[in-house]
Amino acid sequence: MNADRTLLTDAMWGELSPLLPGQEGSRGVTARDTRGFVEAVLWMGRTGAPWRDLPPQMGHWHRVYVRYARWRDAGVWLEATDWLTRNKRQVPHARQRQVQVDSTSIRVHHQGTGAEKKTAARG
Repeated sequence: MNADRTLLTDAMWGELSPLLPGQEGSRGVTARDTRGFVEAVLWMGRTGAPWRDLPPQMGHWHRVYVRYARWRDAGVWLEATDWLTRNKRQVPHARQRQVQVDSTSIRVHHQGTGAEKKTAARG
């Protein structure tokens, strides 16, 4: 992975990595590239792209998604976020300090565009 394109600095990774499973010395299987996986998840969050659009150099999209889902179900993301919040750490890209959301980035499902609601007849 190109170091210029990473979202985590070495200092950020040094603080975050002990909180994550799959590290050297933690219980269970040692993951091959936990930092690359976290970078891929951060890339997904930053771009809002579908999983299938994950660049191949960041890993196979399905394997990244399955690991992401396992961590979600195990509460890993929540614990890491809580720790980062408690310790006032920021993990976003250095140039991205906030997210702007407006109608150009959010679309209503086609069923939510004003069609009449079907209701049961009251008698």
